[in-house]
Amino acid sequence: MFFSLDQVLQLLLHYKYLILFPIVVVEGPIVTVIAGLVVATGFMNLFIAYAVIVIGDLAGDAIYYAIGRYGREKFLNRWGKYIGLKPDVIARIETHFEKHGGKTLLFGKLAHGIGAIFLVAAGLVRMPFLKFLGANMVATLLKSLALLLVGFYFGEAVRKANSILEFIGALSISIGIIAILAFLHYYKKKKSDRAYE
Repeated sequence: MFFSLDQVLQLLLHYKYLILFPIVVVEGPIVTVIAGLVVATGFMNLFIAYAVIVIGDLAGDAIYYAIGRYGREKFLNRWGKYIGLKPDVIARIETHFEKHGGKTLLFGKLAHGIGAIFLVAAGLVRMPFLKFLGANMVATLLKSLALLLVGFYFGEAVRKANSILEFIGALSISIGIIAILAFLHYYKKKKSDRAYE
């Protein structure tokens, strides 16, 4: 996190919605919880804060999507072969996103810590932007409201929320890495089995 919790709280108390938007773009979840605390104290309006948080979070998602979409050729040409992203694998990921794009993004959005991977992947496979935005909006509306209410109702525990989110993030990253490695192992095994046939 770029700012300490105390700094974020002070910035929100002083600048309110003007600073809420850019901070949410960069650091959504914990800032949303802190915004709930500020709303609980009466310094910000719940509905305005919620709208700003949703728009900021979607803006951050769009940035990740753009990184995947517009950095695709350069990234794949330079790094694709090292991480197993060959043309046939990309084609399978594209097919997966065509069939299950919404569910995949919903999972990625709700899995704190690994969501950026799914957002970049959606851009990488050139998922239609409006479909991407629609799927993310559903998850963002739910997740942002839940986190805002956590801050609102449990404002005194906001410091604990940071460590909980960090733990969930670390756990999500670990599960994500294991899942990717299992997929690559399965794919290589399947490919080698075909070679022997």
